[in-house]
Amino acid sequence: MAKYTGPDCRLCRREGCKLFLKGDKCYSEKCVMNKRPVAPGEHGVSRKKQSAYCQQLREKQKAKRIYGLTEKQFHRYYLMAEKLRGIVGENMLILLERRLDNVIYRMGIGISRAQARQLVNHGHITINGNKVDIPSYLIKAGDVVAVKDNKKDLPFFKELKGA
Repeated sequence: MAKYTGPDCRLCRREGCKLFLKGDKCYSEKCVMNKRPVAPGEHGVSRKKQSAYCQQLREKQKAKRIYGLTEKQFHRYYLMAEKLRGIVGENMLILLERRLDNVIYRMGIGISRAQARQLVNHGHITINGNKVDIPSYLIKAGDVVAVKDNKKDLPFFKELKGA
């Protein structure tokens, strides 16, 4: 599987806003966007006016990077959203928010989407009592998402329970 392995803060700088890829670091003063809020590279400081196409591309790239998807995965969600009734953009965001790794992040179990994805991959999460280790699993309304019973004793999950 292909995935981005470079510096996460570089992506935030490229998009010109915080994408909250690093979890708690993005909320602190150590965030790179506070120190260097310009695009990376030699010509990052002197940006010209963006065309409409450039703005649209930046928004697409931003959404893709927030959810940690590749271009192929993102295109697949677009095709799924196109088949649904309603506005394609809203349908696509609904599909992205229904992903298991994103639901775990929104529940507060993972401090970043990358950590939530790892928790799912390692088999710590169950849906309706069944172990699911696929981060792209789409949650349906009424599904019960929980931490696996034998994993609740791990220090990471004990800290969550106490907080």
